[in-house]
Amino acid sequence: MKEVCEIVEAHEDIVTDVQQRMPDVSGMLQIFKALADETRLKIAYALTLTERLCVCDVAEIINSSSATASHHLRYLREHGLAKSTKEGKLVYYAIADEHVVHIIQMAYEHAKE
Repeated sequence: MKEVCEIVEAHEDIVTDVQQRMPDVSGMLQIFKALADETRLKIAYALTLTERLCVCDVAEIINSSSATASHHLRYLREHGLAKSTKEGKLVYYAIADEHVVHIIQMAYEHAKE
């Protein structure tokens, strides 16, 4: 089976409708870019398994330095996927909201199929 149409004839009514309803996808793009890195995805997944993790916990989980873990966590926070709180000398990270949890869980379930 060929993977392209044998004739070039767009369905203008459908195309116009979809174009008019197409949102700005830059926000979605940032989410997928942030999760496209294997280390950041592992960190995000780990954060779905527990309420919160400190930077040192994350470093141990991903077998890296605290500096590397902190860099990735900061990236996730800056892109709205994680949130942080400082308690004394420790910085804890958690998933930003349930939407992020659902995205990660859906990706995992889809990958298992």
